[in-house]
Amino acid sequence: MTQASAKPKVWVLGNGQLGAMLTHAGEPLAIDVRAVDIMTPTDEILPLAPQDIITAEREQWPESALSLQLSTHPHFVNGPVFSRLADRYSQKSLLDQIQVPTAPWTLVDDKTDIENLYQDFGPRVLMKRRMGGYDGKGQHWLKQAEAGEIPHDWRNLAIAEQAINFDEEVSLVGVRTREGQCVFYPLTLNLHQDGILMASISPLTRLNHLQAQAEGMLSAIMHELEYVGVMAMECFRVGDNLLVNELAPRVHNSGHWTQAGTHMDQFQLHLRALCGIVIPQPQVNFQCVMVNLIGIENDPRWLSLPNAELYWYNKEVRLGRKVGHLNLSVPNTAVLKDSISALQTWMPSQYQAPLAWILAEFAKA
Repeated sequence: MTQASAKPKVWVLGNGQLGAMLTHAGEPLAIDVRAVDIMTPTDEILPLAPQDIITAEREQWPESALSLQLSTHPHFVNGPVFSRLADRYSQKSLLDQIQVPTAPWTLVDDKTDIENLYQDFGPRVLMKRRMGGYDGKGQHWLKQAEAGEIPHDWRNLAIAEQAINFDEEVSLVGVRTREGQCVFYPLTLNLHQDGILMASISPLTRLNHLQAQAEGMLSAIMHELEYVGVMAMECFRVGDNLLVNELAPRVHNSGHWTQAGTHMDQFQLHLRALCGIVIPQPQVNFQCVMVNLIGIENDPRWLSLPNAELYWYNKEVRLGRKVGHLNLSVPNTAVLKDSISALQTWMPSQYQAPLAWILAEFAKA
């Protein structure tokens, strides 16, 4: 095989479920995707070639010889972006700089006074650790009525933001090529429970009027960062206005519905952008519902549903841990209702509210 005909090779910092799904997406494109375990200490050195491409499935990773080898490679795409967006202080600063709306916020430092926070942001203030803290972790509420206090070990390590009385949570997943072309999926409606994404629905006709606003916001962010690949933007909807809540410089949980609902899922889209493969507008084949599987055992009955695709991550099942997801395509509402009804019978109590939320959303149509 000549060098010109060799399969492109993409290395992924991290070998969790996102790395596994990137690996799978590379196969039909003849892209050799290698997801690398960077959490286990090792002296291993990888056989990286100068033309190889490096990406990441996470914003942070421990420093080691292995992670340094990958992150200092000249083709580590978006290298400076990961640390910039992993820190909520620099992420929020970026949004303010390019005038993309987000919740009013401030850095919590040694001089921050709690009464000033209440004066600026109201009687409920949400503190977030600058680093980490996803899926509901790394957050602390300050409530004036409860005489809350700023934890002493959070100063200089957290931001504080105004509590937003939002109508609902939506996200936009898009991609930017090296040439600056941006392509987007339809907006996705999300439901979180205890800070963890439980279910997503896309597309929804009633969100169409917000699509241009969301695309303008995410385009501005990706252009400013000269970003290449898939990025996700989670937003609060307040009336007809969107406020950015979080950014993820990678494929994202709220984009998993694209695996069943479109002809080109977010994982393939990301690899296409990294490898310079043409990107047409992804076509939506079905409306789709994604249900996250959190801390529950694999149930073989799920696969009996006529519209279900199961992605099981083969992880040890632990409380609060994402162990898989179900994509339910929606050829018609009757099929979806039957599947949700079955899941209500099979799934534990913490799933009853999310499943009822899905049915209620489709009852609006």
